Amino acid sequence: MMKSLKGHFLIASRKLNDLNFYRSVVLIVEHNEKGATGLILNRPSSFSITNALSSYFDLPRLEDMVFTGGPVEPNGMFALHNATDLEKTQDPIVPDLFMGSSPDVFEQVIWRIAEGDPNLDFRIFFGCAGWAPLQLESEIYRMDWLYTRATVEDIFELDPYDIWDVLIERAMAEKRFLPQETAHPEWN
Repeated sequence: MMKSLKGHFLIASRKLNDLNFYRSVVLIVEHNEKGATGLILNRPSSFSITNALSSYFDLPRLEDMVFTGGPVEPNGMFALHNATDLEKTQDPIVPDLFMGSSPDVFEQVIWRIAEGDPNLDFRIFFGCAGWAPLQLESEIYRMDWLYTRATVEDIFELDPYDIWDVLIERAMAEKRFLPQETAHPEWN
């Protein structure tokens, strides 16, 4: 098994034709000998958080969209957040980023969202992506995926509609043996 990719972005290569992952960026939240789990970051759904959770919580109108995290457990809901005080036993995915570790933490994150906590960065997801043991490694070996280290800033600050373009260029630049441009092409 390769080293753990927890805390990395998987970026779908241009040749990956699986409609579940076409031009997707997946944050790997867990990767070990049992397999891997991730959340697709660039698939906003058509549901606002308020609409998605109205039967569970009495929330004020929240326009933030729920994201489609992947084809596994499509009715399950997951929260990415930076509320370090809520996660006493969970290791962060990357520094200051957690996936809600329990229903209680998920509910507390939702209430902080509803109260307008200015220090809370978050995303809510329906479903997740999952790989069996060694499946992800096989797909990377086939060059279906590129990967690069994830940052909280990329997750919360990049436009979800632009993140694939930004990260595919970054991952390709990290993997290049030779620079793409040279100051002296005549030296070739």
